[in-house]
Amino acid sequence: MAFKENLLQKIRIDQLGAQVLASITPEGAESKLDKPAMRQLLSLSPYQHRRERDLDLYVRESGAGSPEVLVLDNELPIYRTTVTDVAMRKSPDVAEMVRPRNIIKILRDSDVKISRKAESLKAVQAACIAQLDLSFKDEDIDDLRRDGIASLESNYAEGVNETLALFAELLGYRPPPKPFQVPHCTIYAAVYRTESGEERLSPAVVYSLVRNELQLTEETFESRKKETIERFHALAAGREKAAVQGGAVFEHLQQAVRSSRAQGN
Repeated sequence: MAFKENLLQKIRIDQLGAQVLASITPEGAESKLDKPAMRQLLSLSPYQHRRERDLDLYVRESGAGSPEVLVLDNELPIYRTTVTDVAMRKSPDVAEMVRPRNIIKILRDSDVKISRKAESLKAVQAACIAQLDLSFKDEDIDDLRRDGIASLESNYAEGVNETLALFAELLGYRPPPKPFQVPHCTIYAAVYRTESGEERLSPAVVYSLVRNELQLTEETFESRKKETIERFHALAAGREKAAVQGGAVFEHLQQAVRSSRAQGN
């Protein structure tokens, strides 16, 4: 799989992970796991689905010793043991339940359970990403720049958004906090939090889907200063102009990736 497809896959994995994580409740609260999203995530992982009794199990062979067995339920536990053992512990029949040794296993699974809930989700995400080759060459970033410029010039918003998402992933940019969100705009920024808890943006990329207008600003915007929020919204609305506009934004992002790579980030 080419670099671009691998990076898009990673973005998809992270999106699914965030969706599942949002459905995992704190300890002590009733949890209802987003199973459809978790199934999609598992389909991208090295875990193989098996249906045992009334259980949906996902098995990852280790090559030596017992496999990892994930149970797709609200607790999302991962066990290091056999599928047969997990099936007995999680869905025992009457004959199994009357055996003293089995009763202990059914009531206490700490001897084989290695993770649960968010920790299990994190392990699955890591396994998904570990399969991807995310290394890249200068020509891969050249291709991203060209794709972005071509999409912008042809008014192809989906292509612009995809390229912006790829550059954002490479640079660690993310959607901004609520004060800087603007309707009908795609926005990615480097977001920092100060010791006082204030969020700051710089740099930021703003793409207006309505006007097919792309801008990049290296100004610093602060979440607790009304004037900087108003300035940001004025830029997003096109009432004021940023220093870098149009196709030059993708050239700027390309250079930022090269600089980051040279610095070892």
